[in-house]
Amino acid sequence: MAGNTIKIALIGNPNVGKTSVFNQLTGLNQQVGNYPGITVERKSGVCKLPNHIRGEVIDLPGTYSLNASSMDESVVIELLMNKNDKDYPDVAVVVADVENLKRNLLLFTQIKDLEIPTILVINMADRMEKKGISIDIPYLENHLKTRIALVSTRKGTGIDHLKDLLLNYNGLSTEPCLNASSIDPEYFGRLRKQFPNQLLYKLWLVITQDVNFGRLDRKEVQGTSVTKSKSDLKRMQQQETIKRYQFINNVLKVGQKIDTAKANDLRAKLDRVLTHKIFGYVIFFFILLLIFQSIFSWSEIPMDFIDETFAALATTVSESMPPGKLTDLITQGIIPGIGGVVIFIPQIAFLFLFIAVLEESGYMSRVVFLMDKIMKRFGLNGKSVVPLISGTACAIPAIMSARNIENWRERLITILVTPFVTCSARLPVYTILISLIIPEKYVLGIFNLQGLTLMLLYLLGFGGAILAAWILNKILELKHKSFFVAEMPNYKLPMFKNVAITVIEKTKAFVFGAGKIILALSVVIWFLGSHGPGDDFKNAADIVKKDAVERQVNPAHWEDMIAAYQLEHSYIGIMGKTIEPVIRPLGYDWKIGVGIVSSFAAREVFVGTLATIYNIGSSAESEDEVTIRQRMAEEINPETGEKVFNFATGASLLLFYAFAMQCISTLAITKKETNSWKWPLIQLVGMSGFAYVVALIAYQFLK
Repeated sequence: MAGNTIKIALIGNPNVGKTSVFNQLTGLNQQVGNYPGITVERKSGVCKLPNHIRGEVIDLPGTYSLNASSMDESVVIELLMNKNDKDYPDVAVVVADVENLKRNLLLFTQIKDLEIPTILVINMADRMEKKGISIDIPYLENHLKTRIALVSTRKGTGIDHLKDLLLNYNGLSTEPCLNASSIDPEYFGRLRKQFPNQLLYKLWLVITQDVNFGRLDRKEVQGTSVTKSKSDLKRMQQQETIKRYQFINNVLKVGQKIDTAKANDLRAKLDRVLTHKIFGYVIFFFILLLIFQSIFSWSEIPMDFIDETFAALATTVSESMPPGKLTDLITQGIIPGIGGVVIFIPQIAFLFLFIAVLEESGYMSRVVFLMDKIMKRFGLNGKSVVPLISGTACAIPAIMSARNIENWRERLITILVTPFVTCSARLPVYTILISLIIPEKYVLGIFNLQGLTLMLLYLLGFGGAILAAWILNKILELKHKSFFVAEMPNYKLPMFKNVAITVIEKTKAFVFGAGKIILALSVVIWFLGSHGPGDDFKNAADIVKKDAVERQVNPAHWEDMIAAYQLEHSYIGIMGKTIEPVIRPLGYDWKIGVGIVSSFAAREVFVGTLATIYNIGSSAESEDEVTIRQRMAEEINPETGEKVFNFATGASLLLFYAFAMQCISTLAITKKETNSWKWPLIQLVGMSGFAYVVALIAYQFLK
C-alpha cells in the first residue's frame, strides 16, 4: 500500500460476473489499455473506499487456474508472481459464481498458496433462493482461511461489505488453505532445501509454467536436483488438481447446501431452442435483422439533427468571423472534421448497445457454440468465432483475442481473416453511402430496405472471412486441429449499469480514437485543398471569369466555379488527379480517390475527408446549412453530367470498403501478433487487391 492507495487485483473464472463487480466498484472511473510490452487488454479503475482511501482496481483477464494455457492466463500469473511489478496487488479479490462455487474455488486455493491477502467474493447471491442454495459463510471463512463478501451486483448488495474488507485487508490471513506439497513430500522437500529463500508454490509454478517471473528464472531451476521430465510434471499437476478438489468437496459438503428440487430446467429448455441445428440459426438471423433495422430507424432523427447542427454552426461561424484563412480553417476544416465523427455517434452507440445486451444476457456464448459447427468446415478453430464476432466492434481487440487459440496455424488464419468482418469504423462509410443510393422504402411493410442492405454488407464481410480462411487452410495445409471448449453461462437479464458503461466507454473510445485522426487529417486536407502550386491556382478567379464570360455563364454561379477550379488545381486536387486513372474504372473521381487514400489511416476518415473536400469546393454563398449528405447527393460529374454517387458507383464503393484492408492500426497489431511484416503485407495486398477486383466487376456490371 502506497500512502492512501490500495492496489487491488480482481481475479476469477470467465462468466462469474467479474466485470459487474468491477463496474460496481469503479463506475465510470475506468481506463482500458494494454499491459506493458504485450497486446493483452488491461482494464483498470479507481474505487473510493471509506476513510478517504483510494483503491486502484485492476481487472485481470479471466482464468480457470494458475496452470496457464493461453497468453491471457499467463498475464495473471506473471503479475501475481512478481512483487517488483508496479501493479502487484496489496490484496487479491477472487470472484466466484454462487452456482459454480466448486469449480471457482480451484483458482482461489492456488492464489492463497502465493500468500497474497485474498478476499473471496461470492457473486449472484440473488439467485440463491431460486436455485435452492444456502451457504454457511462463517464455516467457509474458517476453512478457506479468508473473509467472504456475499454479493449481488444486480441488486447492489454486499458491495459496501466488500469495501470494508478491502479497507482492512491487512487483517486477512495469508495462510494457504491446504498443503498441496503433500502429493510428493520428498520432491517438494528437496525443492525447499534447494531454494530456501523462495516461496514453495512460486517455485512449483516456475517449474511448470512457460512464463516470465521477474528475477526468478526457470533456468535457475532447470539442471538442478529437482528437475523432472515433462510427463512427470504433468502427472504431478493432475495430482495437485485432484488434491485441491478433494479439499474443496469436503469443505462444500458442510458449507454449501443445494436443494435440487428447486432447480428449474428453464436454461435447458432455452438452450434446446437457441442452439438448435436449424432454429438456432433462424433466430440468430432475425436478431441480426432486428439490430440492423434498429440502427437505421432509431438513429435517423439524432443523425439528421447533428448533421444540420454542424452545417448551421459552420454557417454561423462563417458569418460571424471576418473572412480569412482562420475562418476558412474553422468552417472548412475543423467543423466538418468534428462533424464527420459526431454524426455517427448514434449508430455506433446503438451497435455497442446491442452487442453489450447479447453478451450480458449470455446469448453470445450460444452464438459462439452455434457457429463452431460452421467454422470447422473451413479449417478454423471453434475459438476463432470469438475474434470474428468481436470484430464487429473493432478488429484490433478481436485479433488480440485470438491468443486463446493454442494451435499456431489456426491462430494465424484467424488473425489474417478477422479484418474482413465489418467493424464499427466501416459503419459511417456504409450508412452515408446506403442513404445516398438505397431508397428509404420498406419491404413487406416491415423491413427497412436500407437496414437490409446494411445487414447484407455484414454478412458479406463474414462470408469473405470464411472464404479467405478456406483458401488459407488449403495453402497452409492445416493439420492437428485443436478442440473447442466453450462455457455456457447462465441466462440473465442484462444489467442496465453494465450495458450503459460498456456503451459509454466503447463509444467514447471510438469518438476520441477516430476523432483525433479525422480532425488532424481534416486540417491537413483543408490546407492541401486551400493551397496549390503554379498560376492556375493563384489566378483561378481571372481564368474562370474569362471562361465564364465567353460561355455566357450566369454570374451567380461564378463563385462556385472558382471554388471548384481552385480545388481541382490545389495540392490535393493534383494528388487526386494523379491516382484517378487507377480508380476511374471503378467509377470513382479524383475526390473519392483522395477519400480512399486518406482512409488508409482509418476507414471512417473517408466521410470526414469528403466533408472537408466538399466544403472547400463550395463558395460561401452556397453554404447555407447544406449537410454533407446533401453535398454528396448533389455532386455532378462534369464529364457525363450524371450524379457522382449513382447506384453503380455507390455499390462499387460499398463493396470496396467491405473487403479492403484500410486500417494502419490493424496492420500494426497483426505485425505485433505474428512478429513479422510478412503477414500484414499479405493481408494488405490480398484484401485490397480482392476489394479492387470485386468493386471493378460490380461497377462495370451495374453501370
